[in-house]
Amino acid sequence: MTPLNCELLDLRAVIAVSEGKSFLRAAEQLNLSQPALSRRVQKLEALVGTPLLERTTRSVRLTPAGQEVVPLLRRLLEEIDSSLLGMMALGERRAGRLTVASIPSATVRFLPDILERFGQEYRNVRVRVLDLSATECAEAVRTGEAEFAISLPIASDGDLVFEPLIDDPYGLVCRRDDPLAEIADPGWTDLAGLRLVTVHMGSGNRTALDAGLARAGIELRWFYEVTRLTSALALVQAGLGPSVLPRLACEGPEARELLWRPLKGAEVVRTIGVLRRASATLSPTASRLMALLAEAWNQG
Repeated sequence: MTPLNCELLDLRAVIAVSEGKSFLRAAEQLNLSQPALSRRVQKLEALVGTPLLERTTRSVRLTPAGQEVVPLLRRLLEEIDSSLLGMMALGERRAGRLTVASIPSATVRFLPDILERFGQEYRNVRVRVLDLSATECAEAVRTGEAEFAISLPIASDGDLVFEPLIDDPYGLVCRRDDPLAEIADPGWTDLAGLRLVTVHMGSGNRTALDAGLARAGIELRWFYEVTRLTSALALVQAGLGPSVLPRLACEGPEARELLWRPLKGAEVVRTIGVLRRASATLSPTASRLMALLAEAWNQG
C-alpha cells in the first residue's frame, strides 16, 4: 500500500474547517490565507480520493466520507501532539491534550473538583470536556473523538465497554410552593394522575426511568416532554408541573430554586459509569483521570 504523502497542516486544515464550518475562520485560526487553506484541503481530498467537505453558499459541512475520516484525523493529531510534546523541561509532567465526554449532570457534580486535582499532577495537559447526551457520549467514544465518557449504559455493543461507578436515584422535583413540597415523605402514589414533565423517550435517562418504573409496576402520566434535563428543570421552575429526575441532575445551578425528594415505595435508579473503547488502551493521563473519578465517587 502506498503511504499518503501529506503534512500535518493538511490534516489540521480539514479539521479546522469542519469544526468552524467556515474557510475564513479556519484560515484565521491557522494563520493561513484562504487560497493556501483551500489548497491544503484539496491536497488531502485528492490523496484520500473523495471530497471530505461540502461547500455551500452559506456554510461548510462534512460529506459522508468526511464524517468517517475527520474523527479519525482528529484522534490521530491528538495522539501526535501528545507524543511530540513529551516530557516538559525541568521535570514538568507530560504535556498534550486529553478529550473526554460527559453527561451534563456528571460534569456539574464531579468534574470541577476532579479536574483541579488532575491539573495539580499534570500541569501541562489541556483537558477538553464534551458536554453531551448519553447517546452522543457513546458516539464520541466510538469514533475516537473522546478517550472515554462519563455516561449511562448502552445497548449491547462489542466496540464499547461500560464500567459502572454509582447508582443515581430518581426522585421528585418540584417548586417550593408546590403542594407536593408539603408532604414529608412523598411516594410514587402521590404522583398518580398529575401532569408531569419528562425527557423524551429516546434519551438514556428516560430509558432507565421507564425500565425502573416497569419493574416496580408504576404508571405515571407524562404530559410535557422535552429533550434535555435542563429543559425539564426549566418547565418545573415555570410552574408547569413536577417531574421525576435523577438526583445528580438536580445538584446544578439550574435546580437551585427547586426541591428534590426521594420517593417511597420503590427505588428507581440510573447507573453512571465510564464508557470506553473495548480494543483501545487508555493513555496514562486518561487512566489517571479515571482513577480520580472512581476515587471521588467511592468517597461521595
